[in-house]
Amino acid sequence: MKLIWVLCLFICLEIGFIHGELHPLSDEFIDYINKQQSTWTAGRNFAKDVSMNYVKRLMGVLPSFKNFMPPLFIHDIETVAIPANFDARDQWPNCPTIREIRDQGSCGSCWAFGAAEVMSDRICIHSKGNVNFRVSSDDLVSCCYTCGMGCNGGYPGSAFNYWVRKGLVSGGRYNSHQGCRPYEIPPCEHHVNGTRPPCDSSENNTPKCVPQCESNYKISYNQDKHYGLKSYSVSSRVEQIQTEIFKNGPVEGAFMVYSDFLLYKKGVYKHISGSLLGGHAIKIMGWGVENNVPYWLVANSWNSDWGDNGTFKILRGEDHVGIESGIVAGLPKLQQ
Repeated sequence: MKLIWVLCLFICLEIGFIHGELHPLSDEFIDYINKQQSTWTAGRNFAKDVSMNYVKRLMGVLPSFKNFMPPLFIHDIETVAIPANFDARDQWPNCPTIREIRDQGSCGSCWAFGAAEVMSDRICIHSKGNVNFRVSSDDLVSCCYTCGMGCNGGYPGSAFNYWVRKGLVSGGRYNSHQGCRPYEIPPCEHHVNGTRPPCDSSENNTPKCVPQCESNYKISYNQDKHYGLKSYSVSSRVEQIQTEIFKNGPVEGAFMVYSDFLLYKKGVYKHISGSLLGGHAIKIMGWGVENNVPYWLVANSWNSDWGDNGTFKILRGEDHVGIESGIVAGLPKLQQ
């Protein structure tokens, strides 16, 4: 009996049945993930001693977010020639916000970041590059009371509805003094040793909604506001999402994050192992195929030290971890 037990334990170790005991940020978990698959490479993004409470706080899409999706818009895809590969950064080179990677800090504001990034990109795209306006994540996370709970999570769809109803001012990164309301929550050094202060598990409170611009900004809060023309959801069909991005620009998506995602460095991500950490919102800006694996090209909001310079690729066509079933977007109301 003892021999059988030892043999079973050895088999379980070999095939990874007890991998759940491995710490999500450990070298052992990295090695395990790399041995189990070949479509993506795992590596160290977060320092070993970063608190998992901090990491979980980054997942800011509330579980009921699908109850707050805008009306569905369906494209006529018969007249659209969808390319095999597409990258919004190349398609609209005169729109610098498409290439930017933001940092949400220790705040569950990914829902606001994904939305503000998409809005910024689309203002530029639909103005044919004439208007570069960085929509303020700070204004959205602090002032949209119908969007959820600020730094404690929110609803991407409600963010686009708020843009249409109330408008949003401009604002750059933390301490940038760009725009009306720059982001108020500082970044921290959760990846590698660097110049940022270390991260801890303490929570940053949602910034207060202050309807005024920084003192050095010469435009008033109300005059600075840009509005959305309409907000909508996009069908989970791959061709519908591709058509939307191809015609109108990047979209906001949401998906379920498992602990192996924290380790992503390059390749096409597929969930292999690890516990569920929560829902996360991101910006989808293109697609392609790598080593015969179709993918979505995505911008994250954990600064450019994470992943592939702040971006990642994820399996396309199977609604993997929900990546295709929570797409929202909107069109800007261009100012005359």
